[in-house]
Amino acid sequence: MQRTLVKDALNSTGPIDTILLQGWVRTRRDAKAFSFIELNDGSCLKGMQVIVDATLPDYAAVNRANTGASVSVRGKLVESKGGGQKWEVIAETFAVLGEADTDYPLQKKGHTMEFLREIAHLRPRSNLFGAVFRVRSRLAYAVHQFFQERNFHYVHTPIVTASDAEGAGDMFRVTTLDLANPPKTENGEIDNAEDFFGKKTFLTVSGQLEAEIFACALSNVYTFGPTFRAENSHTSRHASEFWMIEPEVAFCDLQGDMDLAEDFVKYLIRDIREQCAGDLEFFSKFVDKDLLTRLDFVLEKPFVRCSYTEAVEILEQSGKTWEHPVAWGDNLQSEHERYLTEEHFKCPVTVYNYPRAIKAFYMRQTDGCAPGRETVAAMDLLVPGIGEIIGGSQREERLDKLKAGMALHHLDEKNYWWYLDLRRYGSVPHAGFGLGFERMLMFVTGVANIRDVIPFARTPGTAEF
Repeated sequence: MQRTLVKDALNSTGPIDTILLQGWVRTRRDAKAFSFIELNDGSCLKGMQVIVDATLPDYAAVNRANTGASVSVRGKLVESKGGGQKWEVIAETFAVLGEADTDYPLQKKGHTMEFLREIAHLRPRSNLFGAVFRVRSRLAYAVHQFFQERNFHYVHTPIVTASDAEGAGDMFRVTTLDLANPPKTENGEIDNAEDFFGKKTFLTVSGQLEAEIFACALSNVYTFGPTFRAENSHTSRHASEFWMIEPEVAFCDLQGDMDLAEDFVKYLIRDIREQCAGDLEFFSKFVDKDLLTRLDFVLEKPFVRCSYTEAVEILEQSGKTWEHPVAWGDNLQSEHERYLTEEHFKCPVTVYNYPRAIKAFYMRQTDGCAPGRETVAAMDLLVPGIGEIIGGSQREERLDKLKAGMALHHLDEKNYWWYLDLRRYGSVPHAGFGLGFERMLMFVTGVANIRDVIPFARTPGTAEF
């Protein structure tokens, strides 16, 4: 007999004479003549109440159906006589497929996030993390749906790379060399020519540079994959392994880039509001009581756009005492970004035209800048509660200007010969951005720590699962 998911059973339009449910026991309550079992299979937040009569030949198996055990139930779907649910199942056969020891960690009580991170192999069975990862799955689907509807092509960019798109230097090394006895050159340095790829290679921090190659051939492309940073950061917003969405659009300027970013964020929120309503209600009740109001506000209001220079002036005139002082030419910190979105504008904000010196080499230099105030056509989309969720720019399509940007950041042109070639052979204005998938998940769920929206978080000192 074909299995029915709990989600589909709960949404049934009428009784069903014979139904097969399989899942895990959330709770069990025994009475004299029967037992109540709440069965959940992860397909939705709610479980199905199963009534197992004591006269059933299989009833003895109920004693082994502790919380966490996996069970198989065949029976009738009938209207529930109790409150709180529309349907329940009257069991005709009941079998325990996998027993759970009585020390099963996820008992019916509150658990701290820190404890649940220690049992990442079991936490998806909890209400909170089941909801988080259902939303994660749907959000990933919506990402592809957004771009496919707009004639973007999905490009798989390499995870192992020899180039650094960010220029930050905090990258994980990929090597097959014997670290205890590496080959050496004549001057005593490690001979990277003997490594697997014949040079230094790393785990990628971005697929952007490779995406630009395809944008200069297919016009509209996007990447969606894992990226890595060896940054020794322990904040609630940083992880060492995370997923990035990076569209790249030919014949596009900064204005078009900001339009695309705003449309993208609103599309994802709208989809999750419609498709994950039950899970969002759960988050709004137990995680962030203002979540639904905030999401709807973002959908209804246009995003504010202000230049970096204007943003600095607003922060300087705020009367606030900042942990990180505000000065033109410095990066905006999380406290600055959240002030702009949560207190000053009270909505998402796109800050654009950042100082050239603090942005990547590939960003297009802004024409007509005053000496000492050179900027690039960069933009960051900031949202309440998170801060930066998207970072992007118009790319520098002019060969001489790109070379100047490389020199400013002390990059060797020989390592980017193919990137420079794009400016030699049919260069076009183009732009793109990166959206941190986990940060978007934090925004739509209200979950405050990035470790709790990743199935198995990779952070400094943590790679247990």
